Amino acid sequence: MTERAIHAAARPRLRLPAAPAVVAGTGRAAILTEDGEVLDLPAEEAAARLRKMAPPLLVHAPATLRRLGLRTLPALDLLELFAFVLPGHPAAPTPRGLALALDLKPPGPGLESAVSLLPDLTQALLARLAAGASLPLNRDAAALAARMGQAGWDWADFVIAAAGGPAVAGADPLRVWRRLPEWEEVAPPPPPASHPVSPADARARLGAMLGEGAEERPGQSDYAAAAAAAFAPREQRGDPHLVLAEAGTGTGKTLGYIAPASLWAERNQGPVWISTFTRHLQRQVEAELVRLHPDPAERRRRVVIRKGRENYLCLLNFEDAVNAALAGNAAVPVIPLGLIARWALTGTDGDIQGGDLPGWFAELFAGGLIPALADRRGECIHAACPHWRRCFVEHTIRRARGAELVVANHALVMAQAAWGGIDDTTVPLRYVFDEGHHLFDAADGAFAATLSGVEAGELRRWLLGAEGSRSRARGLRRRIEELVAERPELLAPLDAALQAARALPGPGWSSRLQDPALDPAPDLAGVEPGRQNPCEAFLRAARQQVLARAPGEGEPGRGSVECDLFPPAPGLAETAADLDRALGRLAAPLERIVERLAARLEDEAEELDAATRNRIEASCRSIRRRALDRLAAWQEMLRSLAADPPAPGIRPTQVMFLRLDRWDGRDADVGLHRHWLDPTIPFALSLAQPAQGLLVTSATLRDAGAGDPESAWAVAEARAGAVHLPSPAIRVAVASPFDYAAQTRAFVVTDVNARDIAALAAAYRALFQASGGGGLGLFTAISRLRAVHARIAPELEAAGIPLLAQHVDPMDNATLIDIFRTEEESCLLGTDAMRDGVDVPGRALRLVVFERVPWPRPDILHRERRVHLGAGDPTGYDDRIVRFRLRQAFGRLIRSTTDRGVFVLLDRQTPTRLLSAFPQGVAVRRLGLAQVVAETRDFLS
Repeated sequence: MTERAIHAAARPRLRLPAAPAVVAGTGRAAILTEDGEVLDLPAEEAAARLRKMAPPLLVHAPATLRRLGLRTLPALDLLELFAFVLPGHPAAPTPRGLALALDLKPPGPGLESAVSLLPDLTQALLARLAAGASLPLNRDAAALAARMGQAGWDWADFVIAAAGGPAVAGADPLRVWRRLPEWEEVAPPPPPASHPVSPADARARLGAMLGEGAEERPGQSDYAAAAAAAFAPREQRGDPHLVLAEAGTGTGKTLGYIAPASLWAERNQGPVWISTFTRHLQRQVEAELVRLHPDPAERRRRVVIRKGRENYLCLLNFEDAVNAALAGNAAVPVIPLGLIARWALTGTDGDIQGGDLPGWFAELFAGGLIPALADRRGECIHAACPHWRRCFVEHTIRRARGAELVVANHALVMAQAAWGGIDDTTVPLRYVFDEGHHLFDAADGAFAATLSGVEAGELRRWLLGAEGSRSRARGLRRRIEELVAERPELLAPLDAALQAARALPGPGWSSRLQDPALDPAPDLAGVEPGRQNPCEAFLRAARQQVLARAPGEGEPGRGSVECDLFPPAPGLAETAADLDRALGRLAAPLERIVERLAARLEDEAEELDAATRNRIEASCRSIRRRALDRLAAWQEMLRSLAADPPAPGIRPTQVMFLRLDRWDGRDADVGLHRHWLDPTIPFALSLAQPAQGLLVTSATLRDAGAGDPESAWAVAEARAGAVHLPSPAIRVAVASPFDYAAQTRAFVVTDVNARDIAALAAAYRALFQASGGGGLGLFTAISRLRAVHARIAPELEAAGIPLLAQHVDPMDNATLIDIFRTEEESCLLGTDAMRDGVDVPGRALRLVVFERVPWPRPDILHRERRVHLGAGDPTGYDDRIVRFRLRQAFGRLIRSTTDRGVFVLLDRQTPTRLLSAFPQGVAVRRLGLAQVVAETRDFLS
């Protein structure tokens, strides 16, 4: 049915709001009055008028109100209506984004065109709901809208009319868990076979996925054939087949590795885990898999997206929130709960963080509701939960056991390797690491350890639960109470552990860092009255040492300051010893709990039902991972203070330092940090060696500026951990099909002082106007990003170029990128780290501007790595990191043979040796700003 037919059929049942509409830009806003007049006004005048008008139609209330300079304003947010009518559907949170999602003609340029579209968007959404009123999803739509209306939802009456109301009395529509399907246990899968995939088979599978008439890419076929080597049978234990495959942008590497991976999984009845760096990239891989399995039901059976437990909607937390809301708790809003209830019924995986629940959803409803609905703190009670058989996580775990392809992310895969399984004991044997240039950093995060106020306080909360707050956090006693009830051999160590947990930082610990008098510890067992909390005493000593020795205060108002651990200041080693003993008193009873729970599995084997057995196994894994492993690492770190400091010039295995983190001028965290000097060592030992085959692939595995090809490959092998495996890696390189010399231009601007904010802002403004939008500005400091945004946003808005900005707009990165992709004439400012999260094809990204050379952060960890991993050339180590960053940012520009792009560095002190980062044939020219602006305009026009 066409959109027009839907409107015609549903119009008699629709009730449309007679309301004004507003779209706000930077410094100006357009208002569509109830009489149909469009007003283009300064933001302040528009805000004054809106205060006197009926609640207006708008898109993304938080962003609109910020641009209008308003704190609050009653409004009809079309994003809320969209989330109700089309739950789980993607849409950029702009009028154009909604129009594209609804198959309507998008608005033209300017605020006036956008604001005129809002009534049509309203009608189209209500018409969709009316046309689908008989669908199972909409069975309780009217009742749910009525419940939300009681909580003040302004869309309620219009939705009820479109859904064929009035609402029918029945079960509360918020209790959606009653309508979700249950999973059923199946037999454990047998071990996979070891049949190889030949290069010819990989080429044939790729051809079948592409279909007849597809664009010929010889490099893609060669890449698929070479990648098949990662799926050969392993010949020696601990010696996997490791393929390092660099595939230039445009090769089509995703389908290239899916071809042999899917073929191996089918032949051998075993899973291949595909790991990406970000959740956004997971969804891109999932989209490519439509070519392999066009049928959605078959694709759902064969392909599973896996993330950490904290990414999924917890039905028990959702039930707690619903009960609190229905009991009148004003802190728990009913309206977003109603929208989540709709979303949960769409057949979603329950991925509430970066899944098909739009990223802008959390932005509409402040207060941290979304994190509170996920299991972010390891509180899961597993089989004791009344929703266990409907749990989204448990569904996903069981689907993954029988899937052929599991699309995960580096963080989850590394954590699984570090802990030997997270929610499941299944460990994969075949991996594909896409975005493989991030392996080093991902391993660094996974195998590091931090003993800080935040981490220790989080462990205390995990053990004791909420202490005198409104939090619904469950402690260890509540999670395992049914397993230890009436069992003295378990109750005694549980009581001892919970008492010992009070040695960890208590609520409000950060406010006590500067004043020991505020820190009595009368609740500590065996400690004389008035003695300080051992952990807080250690944190206080660590803070004092950082402030005494750190060379600077970091970025104003935020950031961190660090100092070396050795030599420890007076008092630090003593407080570390006290804390070590306190942590030992906590670890011992927890160890006894795990041992005695595990003994039940053997002693009561004939009596335990499957649910209890699963719960005992999950509880043991959880206690070990959440507490015991962490406590062991902390004790090892604390004991190092009593040892001799490392001798100068000797290459250490690990690096330790103290750090104080600050936010808005206040202490946010302080603690002791430990990192592996080379984190690919534990990666190789725990993940690579047990595996049978790994494919590590990226467009930027090698350092293009290395002196010779062998050196470039050596760097790639070191950063992927290949040097720690018995056999050498198999090297594969496929060049990009793009003609970068013809499709791109690259410049270094020679007459702009990047340290002068006025000059820097003027350069960005001129370049963005020359490109006509589609510009990505990357910054190395948040303060400079904000300062530039404030100076250039109004003029760009007046020129028809909306300006988005990370750390300015109340949106997460995924939302900003979605808008940037959708609004082709917009520009985006972000930190240097955003360069990898931007995948924007076509004209939406045609200019990348770096504010200065992206040197690595000069912290203690980098200092040690440049000395010991720099092969005697610390400067070369720094240069290599910069070249990788420049090359990755440059690679964002060209995504197809029809793209054109310009890359600009505003740092006139850019060393020539760094410019080898760019593809062969790209001539980087040093010119004045005026000439760069002129050439950019001519090239992109």
